[in-house]
Amino acid sequence: MDAPLASETCAIVVTFHPDITPLLTMLGQLNRETRFVVVDNGSPEIGRLEESITVYEKCLGIIKREQNEGLARALNIGISRARQEGFRYIFLFDQDSSLCESYIERMVAAYREVREHSGRGIAALGPRIINPQTSRQTPFKLFNRLWHRTDQAYAGSGSHFAADFLITSGTMLIAGHLPEIGLMREDYFIDNVDLEWCFRARSMGFDLVGTNNAILYHLIGERSLNPLVRAGYMAQHKPSRTYYSSRNRMHLYTRSYSPIGWKARDIVRFTLKAGWLLLSSPRRDEYWKHISAGIRDHRRLR
Repeated sequence: MDAPLASETCAIVVTFHPDITPLLTMLGQLNRETRFVVVDNGSPEIGRLEESITVYEKCLGIIKREQNEGLARALNIGISRARQEGFRYIFLFDQDSSLCESYIERMVAAYREVREHSGRGIAALGPRIINPQTSRQTPFKLFNRLWHRTDQAYAGSGSHFAADFLITSGTMLIAGHLPEIGLMREDYFIDNVDLEWCFRARSMGFDLVGTNNAILYHLIGERSLNPLVRAGYMAQHKPSRTYYSSRNRMHLYTRSYSPIGWKARDIVRFTLKAGWLLLSSPRRDEYWKHISAGIRDHRRLR
């Protein structure tokens, strides 16, 4: 990557009890192309890992939080730091993703190829995500269509796609649009943070674009022996995590900027998934406790 472009990019990596091997592998990949900031969400072990992280030339430092304040809060802290430094392109990463070669360069190049085709502007651009367990590709989804809802060409391109939603990890935000769109919703804490932000940006007329020109290897949810999870058709999380996913999606159902097509399909999907957990999981009592609490508590969100 040429020096002028490298000076325009910054990556935000959020950590929470990180596995040091995949984390350092990813940071090494980033260090070849861009400056980066690590925001740690209260991991007790981060002190002994600090030297291994800050040794990278392009590391701008570790922002250490005393406790876990949520993914959204950590992202906002990192994004604010990047904006203060004047970076134009801000990349968001989980701690255990893996990048293709020249990832940053490919993403910026893809954005520059398509930005002139957007009326209001492109708010964010996402990579093609591949599940490292199954090699299954995650499609770029459009929610308000009955047919051809995934991987629809953007501006007639064969490698860029229109999207209503981009997964947080690997996404490149265009910093110039953030004052209008706003940052991540911190009271969502962890789940559906990316979904809410994307819906908000799309409701304002901004475009979201996915590209095949950059690849991110990323596992959504936790590893499981369940065939549906292993095949990539369903993400599985611990019972405590279902509190946030249940609460936040119930809240999104009430938002006027959430696509009607997404609401209709997700209500069915949520009902089926919750039923499956409550019927088949040996931890069904825990799942019921957290799912029912989340449904109840969505009214507390402003």
